[in-house]
Amino acid sequence: MDAELRARSGGECEFCGASAGLEAVDVPPAGEVALCPVCRGDAEAGEGHWRCLEGAAWSAVPAVQLAVWRKLGTLDDGWAAEARAGMMLSDEVQGWTEMAGTLVHKDSNGAVLAQGDTVVLIKDLVVKGANFTAKRGTAVRGISLVADNAAQIEGRVEGQRIVILTEFVKKR
Repeated sequence: MDAELRARSGGECEFCGASAGLEAVDVPPAGEVALCPVCRGDAEAGEGHWRCLEGAAWSAVPAVQLAVWRKLGTLDDGWAAEARAGMMLSDEVQGWTEMAGTLVHKDSNGAVLAQGDTVVLIKDLVVKGANFTAKRGTAVRGISLVADNAAQIEGRVEGQRIVILTEFVKKR
């Protein structure tokens, strides 16, 4: 994580305020946010954890606003829909959210994928530049949708954040 992001976040997760295990997460096209392992999807979220998004929704940082808006859209709870509908977004972020509605990410079977979903690889994939093969049947939790390409998602496999073509995954 770069010094500017660490200073902006105060060394805390920009969703929940945790300070352990922070990493920068890209939120295209807005930039990066600092998130803890739970908020990144690398660890299990406890009961009520995502209620932290109600406070994070008031951030003045466009990247945080967009990340919160996207995460709230993946949650099935009524409070999340209310919080998302009540968010006061900057004009810039509002434009990004409207643009996001035009792309639909679908898996190999045609199922619609959403931010934070879990997918399973349907084919062994050679990961260029990382010197490993992601094996068929590997579960990829907490995926991110590539904002400008409906054929790509991002996920963490063997500790590496990689881009995966949607034609090689199925929704779990």
